[in-house]
Amino acid sequence: MAVNPYAQYLGDRSPWTVVDETPARLKALLDSLGMNRAEAVPAPGKWSARQIICHLADCEIVFAFRLRQALSQDHHVIQPFDQDQWATRYDPYDAPSALTVFTVVRDWNSRLISCMLPVDRVKTLTHPERGEMNVQTVVETMAGHDLNHIAQIEAIAAAV
Repeated sequence: MAVNPYAQYLGDRSPWTVVDETPARLKALLDSLGMNRAEAVPAPGKWSARQIICHLADCEIVFAFRLRQALSQDHHVIQPFDQDQWATRYDPYDAPSALTVFTVVRDWNSRLISCMLPVDRVKTLTHPERGEMNVQTVVETMAGHDLNHIAQIEAIAAAV
């Protein structure tokens, strides 16, 4: 079974709690940063808070598709994507719009996750780069991924 590459960020926290709390946490961070500070790039080659939120919005769309494909198909194979290539197209997007997309799609995903049965959580799928995993691992990955990027935005807020 594949290992969640974001498990270190999740630790012993409940993935369901993290998934549910992330939109409000991101909104609070964005509100405290403000639009100008959300544009600050912490170092060459690193993303600004705005770009991180755009990335989270993209990933939430990806997770929505992955969860639904995994639950509706046997032995679904995930289509990976190059996040850096996707990020080259973030210039037209503002942070509030990206946060809105993230929040709405996350709500949609949270509703799906909250009504999953135990049999749904153990349904297997394959990530070509990470191997076989189950739907539970996808949810845990979502939560750990959230925490990783929240920490990055918090570091930007502390430094700016």
